[in-house]
Amino acid sequence: MVIVIHQTASTDNAFLYNEKKVEEKHATFFHSRNTKAINPFLYDKKHRLKEFTDIEKLNPRVKNKCLHISFNPSTDDYLKLGDKIIREEMDKLMQHMGYGNQPYFIYKHKDLDRVHFHIVSSRIDRHTGKKIKDNHERQKVQNFIKELELRHQLDNKNMIEKAVFKFSARSRNIKQSLEHLFYHLNQLDMLQSKEQYEQYLKLFNVEIRKSGRGHIVVVTDGNGKVIRYPIRLSKFKEQPKFYQKQKEKVDKNEHISEERKLRKAGFKTDFLKELLWQIRKRDQNQELKKEYRVRSKRKKKR
Repeated sequence: MVIVIHQTASTDNAFLYNEKKVEEKHATFFHSRNTKAINPFLYDKKHRLKEFTDIEKLNPRVKNKCLHISFNPSTDDYLKLGDKIIREEMDKLMQHMGYGNQPYFIYKHKDLDRVHFHIVSSRIDRHTGKKIKDNHERQKVQNFIKELELRHQLDNKNMIEKAVFKFSARSRNIKQSLEHLFYHLNQLDMLQSKEQYEQYLKLFNVEIRKSGRGHIVVVTDGNGKVIRYPIRLSKFKEQPKFYQKQKEKVDKNEHISEERKLRKAGFKTDFLKELLWQIRKRDQNQELKKEYRVRSKRKKKR
């Protein structure tokens, strides 16, 4: 079982992301609590969003008003628990986190190769207008996961998966895998500029884009269309070297060969193979385009 708290400042963004998934038939309405209507899913999304906007007007000074959680059972966990128990456990999770009395919506997503759930709520207390304390949230989540796995005798080994480097809409452990990618690319001395670094990221369907005062990391379909929920660059422990706030100082007198650097960094064989394959594929595509242009010119001359 994996439960993730997404650092989303805007409740509107998290809410509309999930509503859009429903409209695209990639998700369904699953559950709600503490709403004004008995069944808020009978109304339109404006009515549902008003549940949050009315509360958040009580305290407009708070920047991070949104609570956005993804609940990710493995395939085996989902088959063992079923929708009914998962619904009950998510109510327990919200109670455990201190949001049990808040209005919240739960969406059931089916756009990956496994079922997962998203919870959207507000961090502003509906009664007092104060921000609900969010100290040690990650530790609370980990404690809840342990209790959940013990309650239902779940096997947590199934979620320990190999990191992937070629990203898609179905990629799992996305944040961890992106950090692996950044880590490995950061070791390459041949990447001397931000533009070059970004070109290599695009080989893996990853882009870094400006958003407000900071940057976000997005996974694309290879043509620029975003296919996964963006992640703030500031949330990554391992960041791309050209975006790091404080670059590490390197002793110029200490020369280490590229091969030794790769060994020292524990460079994974599968990453090197994937990187070389992607570069070769890009070069082949460029050669084919060049050859096509030459042939087109010859035909015109004839």
